[in-house]
Amino acid sequence: MIGMATKRVGPLWMTLFTLAWLAIWTVQLTPVQLLLPLQLDTNSQGKDWISGVVWAGVVLSVGGLVGIVAAPLSGRWSDRTRSRWGRRRPWAIGGSLVSAAGLVLTGLVAGPLAVGAAWIVVSVGVSVASAALTAMIADQLSEQRGAASAAASSAQAVGIVVGVGAVVLIGLNVTQSYLLLAAIIAVIGVGTALLLPDAPAHELPAPVRRAAGGRPSWRDRDFLWLLISRLAVNIGNAFGTSLLLFFLLYGVHVPAAQSQDDLLLLIVIYTVFVVIASIVAGMISDRTGRRRMLTAVSAIVQGVSGIVILISPDLTTTMVAAAIMGAGYGAYMAVSLAFATDLLKDPDDHARDLGLVNVSAQLGQLLGPLLGAGLVALVGGFWLLFAAAAVLSLVGAAMTYAVRTPSPASPAPAPAPR
Repeated sequence: MIGMATKRVGPLWMTLFTLAWLAIWTVQLTPVQLLLPLQLDTNSQGKDWISGVVWAGVVLSVGGLVGIVAAPLSGRWSDRTRSRWGRRRPWAIGGSLVSAAGLVLTGLVAGPLAVGAAWIVVSVGVSVASAALTAMIADQLSEQRGAASAAASSAQAVGIVVGVGAVVLIGLNVTQSYLLLAAIIAVIGVGTALLLPDAPAHELPAPVRRAAGGRPSWRDRDFLWLLISRLAVNIGNAFGTSLLLFFLLYGVHVPAAQSQDDLLLLIVIYTVFVVIASIVAGMISDRTGRRRMLTAVSAIVQGVSGIVILISPDLTTTMVAAAIMGAGYGAYMAVSLAFATDLLKDPDDHARDLGLVNVSAQLGQLLGPLLGAGLVALVGGFWLLFAAAAVLSLVGAAMTYAVRTPSPASPAPAPAPR
């Protein structure tokens, strides 16, 4: 087995880890929530507004598909990397720099095809950096996996507020916004990668070839069920969040001049509940070890948010739904990631397997806009979108119970302390 000894880490490690994820989520989700829809919106109140929704869905989905392939591939190479800089650090730095270059490019181009091509570069960089960071949870932690997973998931919601808030409150145009995001990931992404511990080559044995008959995590039925359930829940979440600006404009009929402010308000509400729920759920899962039950309940809570909007699709109800969805999704992402680390089979493949865990979430967030745009176009409105969000969340909760809870002795063994 390889990697540094698992142990309890202090506040500095958690702070750096959270900052790294904050930068990643800020540069990934600010374009998804605001900048890409602004670039692709037709600015039409007639039937042509649906074409803007469809283009946004296509770009967000197809433009990021290459990124989800990059996560397990880079994770595999990260597992086999032996350098004086460590295994994860080179990939975290490289992914951050690729993301920065892609963001600059996305801000300089126009048209759906060019924007989609530039967004591929961003998605690849984000996926590479995410795979390296996620592997650090399994590499370096044992008792604090829920807390670290909560830090990563709560940073997701805070990142949206940081990015969208900066754009709206400072009054940046699209190009200026992308340049700001590029600077954030270049400085914070690279800086935290340099400061987080990562064992150098001389402390690591050569990569170990799995013995004949060994079974990788991705072929284990329980691990597969968790991946599929995460995919379903994340598609449900993307249905409720990725087309929110269009919903405000053409579903709630908020004036265009007010739409960005209302979007920011909804994101802030969502964020507060994501952060609170992820921290509380992560701590409870570390204390009780009942990750499967907490994962399923969280998905059910998220599903309730879609039902709330269906009952009364107005701005006030949408605020309530944002709070409910934030609570459910924050808790779900924190606990399900920790649950996945408990199911890993071989520490020699942590990054690859956790890259697949990231892919299950990213694929859901990428397919959601495309499928959601199709549902909106099908009925000429948003009711089917939120109904599907509720159904998929509940299906994901049910799938979680197909995963057999590992016994206390079954999580991946930690290397012996040096």
